[in-house]
Amino acid sequence: MARRETAIRRYAEAAFQVATRDKAVEQWRSELETAAAIVAEPKVGRALANPSTPLEERTATARATFARVVSPPVLNLIDLLLRRGRIEQLPHLADEFRQLDNLRQGITLATATSASPLGPDEIRAITERMEQYTGGRIELDLKVDPSLLGGLVVQVGDRLIDGSVRSRLERLRNQLVSGAL
Repeated sequence: MARRETAIRRYAEAAFQVATRDKAVEQWRSELETAAAIVAEPKVGRALANPSTPLEERTATARATFARVVSPPVLNLIDLLLRRGRIEQLPHLADEFRQLDNLRQGITLATATSASPLGPDEIRAITERMEQYTGGRIELDLKVDPSLLGGLVVQVGDRLIDGSVRSRLERLRNQLVSGAL
């Protein structure tokens, strides 16, 4: 599996070089994310990846599906992935491309996990706090995990900031068990 991921990374790097050369990184990023969302739909993804369907038919389906939402260079990349039997990897390629663009812009990815969905003001406050913490720009990915009970867990790179109620209760339990209180 690592080999496929490495190949997709190379495709993303090549696409990023072309997009940078053409001064169209934002357009490529947007179009790849749109195309990835379409391929991620089970019915579409299965139809395009089905080896029992002739390649010409799958290519025609892909062109009809994507021609209105992506530019010709991105459509050529989709055709290449289709011919190489890697079309189901398009969402991973879009993620790799996004990471390369974030690196170019100096943006760090952070994941905030909360017990319930966060409101816009909370998201803004967390983003600002993480930007102060890292000294750079943050792209915040939000997740919900009801098992946290409350609070927030934020991961920035290899750092984990755990302010969840669940972890506080676990620490308290451990202190009680060890007789530290």
